[in-house]
Amino acid sequence: MEITIVVILLLVGIALFLLELFLIPGISIAGIAGTLFVGAAVYYAYAYIGNTAGNLTLGGSVLLLAIAIWIFVRSKALDRLALKAEIKGKNDPLKDIEIHIGDKGITQSRLAPMGKVKVNGHIVEAKTNDDFIDPGVDVVVLQVFNTNILVGRLPE
Repeated sequence: MEITIVVILLLVGIALFLLELFLIPGISIAGIAGTLFVGAAVYYAYAYIGNTAGNLTLGGSVLLLAIAIWIFVRSKALDRLALKAEIKGKNDPLKDIEIHIGDKGITQSRLAPMGKVKVNGHIVEAKTNDDFIDPGVDVVVLQVFNTNILVGRLPE
């Protein structure tokens, strides 16, 4: 009867460990309960069956946990849980806007170092690499990227 109790405690503990490891993120009740069940199985084996059974239970619990993790990783169970969607969209805010190096514009918001600039009638995201630029200041386009532009103060 004692061996049955040890085996049941080990199996429940390992099942809770697998639940914690693969389904529930972070440290939760399942991980704590799994630790308690495996610890209870080892304690019960040492206390009621003997030292040899306790040693075997301790080694067996580590080995069983490693085998259970290996089997679960090799199975297709994780493939069913995984997201297989492919992202085909692309963020290209300057797609239909004609902005070239040397174009002049005016800041719509403070560039600290990112903000909004109106260039060629379009308000776009801009950045500066030298200093902060207040709203309403004339700027010149220094470089055009896919998602924003680099501007500098217009020389006076």
